[in-house]
Amino acid sequence: MVRAERWTASWKRLPHPIRWVLVACVGVSLIVAGVAMLVLPGPGIATIIAGLAVLATEFAWARAALHHVKRHGTKAAVATKDTALRVVRRTPKPRVDVGN
Repeated sequence: MVRAERWTASWKRLPHPIRWVLVACVGVSLIVAGVAMLVLPGPGIATIIAGLAVLATEFAWARAALHHVKRHGTKAAVATKDTALRVVRRTPKPRVDVGN
């Protein structure tokens, strides 16, 4: 067995209430830290998404929220890339004055 498979098997052997509480504590902690990092230095959005991913392992509402974030995040990334390319293409080239 690979190390990850052994870890997953031992994690699944834990009683459901203990697993539920551990996942809830870690996931909520990551989300709170991510929200704090939105105003403090750090990868806030990535930490919030990581918290949702942890919560999605046990909670259906978090799985749906993570799916929503993935779908709309991809659309936002494509729109941002398209806008950036349009701005770069419209930017006039700087003029070079030859010593007059």
